[in-house]
Amino acid sequence: MKVRADREICMAAGVCVMTADAFFDQDAAGIVLLATDEVPAREEGRVRNAVRLCPSGALELVPDCGARPP
Repeated sequence: MKVRADREICMAAGVCVMTADAFFDQDAAGIVLLATDEVPAREEGRVRNAVRLCPSGALELVPDCGARPP
């Protein structure tokens, strides 16, 4: 899976960083930054939770089309 962040609609709540800080950061204005867009299967639950909790809906999980089956 991959995660995407829409910085245009981010409201700088920081919930993503509190939920999955290995994947999300914030700039000086508090707007989301992606540390990485690749989400390993073992971390999918944490990132899904961050996406679900994002108050602005700025985060999205997308399938990794180039992923090889296990």
